[in-house]
Amino acid sequence: MTQKRDPEDKSAPLDELRQSIDAIDGRILELLNERARVALEIGALKKANQSPFYVPQRERALIDRLQQQNSGPFPNQAIALVYREIMSASLALENPLTVAFLGPDSTFTHLAAKRRFGGSAMLVPCPTIADIFDRVAREQASYGVVPVENSSEGVVTHTLDQFVSSNLKICAEVSLDVHLYLMGHESDLERLTKVYSHPQALAQCRKFIESELAQVTVVEVESTARAAQLVQKEPEAAAIASVLASELYGLPILRARIEDHVDNITRFLVISETTPPPTGADKTSLLFTLGDGPGSLFHVLRPFADLNVNLTKIESRPSKKKLWDYIFFIDLDGHIDEPGVQQVIERLATQCTMVKHLGSYPKEESLKP
Repeated sequence: MTQKRDPEDKSAPLDELRQSIDAIDGRILELLNERARVALEIGALKKANQSPFYVPQRERALIDRLQQQNSGPFPNQAIALVYREIMSASLALENPLTVAFLGPDSTFTHLAAKRRFGGSAMLVPCPTIADIFDRVAREQASYGVVPVENSSEGVVTHTLDQFVSSNLKICAEVSLDVHLYLMGHESDLERLTKVYSHPQALAQCRKFIESELAQVTVVEVESTARAAQLVQKEPEAAAIASVLASELYGLPILRARIEDHVDNITRFLVISETTPPPTGADKTSLLFTLGDGPGSLFHVLRPFADLNVNLTKIESRPSKKKLWDYIFFIDLDGHIDEPGVQQVIERLATQCTMVKHLGSYPKEESLKP
């Protein structure tokens, strides 16, 4: 006999909806386990064929397809975040990934690594960018995540310099919206004596520091996370770091989102020993050195226009070999396996003393922290 619902019971419709959610969650769990079993079979085949376990172009294609199929109301950005965690857990079943990043924990590079590889990867903090390259080159980590540029403060020179001597390739990128927070135990900003942070973070908050912290001593440290660690033991100091650092090191947030520019984006690169195949929406990075002569840079850039290849970025760094000698770093649209990109590189080789392919990899949209 069906029990009649009390019309005065206001909780009944809510209880029914919760029961529906519970049933849906049960179905999701069943499907996740079904997916995991298939992932294990894929992992066994990859191992037998000696194929790479992490395939960034497969991840990109899957997320793109699901976002195109999504009719809502579940947001597309959340689809990317949820499925990266699902794929991370699947990869951990197939073959646990070790990923080196610029530490300690709670740096923005740590956050970028978590967003790219999910919470199931083994994330290993490294003290310097050079250590990340070294760990991947020695096969002590499958991948490394390094910062390369910020939208307001430009390139991370230590990363570019490492590519000159390294044979590792860029296999993916992450562009992360970066928000900075002032944190510490002293709530009265006028009583603060020091503020710690990484030089890039300090530069990104220059206006706030000048207007609100004019009396404090600014101290540069190796990372935003290290800044938070120091402030744990200094009651009259503050750190500029991520909200994750506030949570991890137990520091109250004194001021939120103090970066000078609302659209504050940092781009990170994933390095490994392999180059993924083309996806149709790729980017290629190169470095080259020029011969000495008038118009040499003009002649190097001309093939991009002639062959209709879009050059999206160019940076120069001193070669450190002789005075006024420079190395140029460029990004362009396309994959090295595409004929147009190959023709550009062939043309560059006739004008340059050296051309080096740093990687071809899927383009990435920015991720909200």
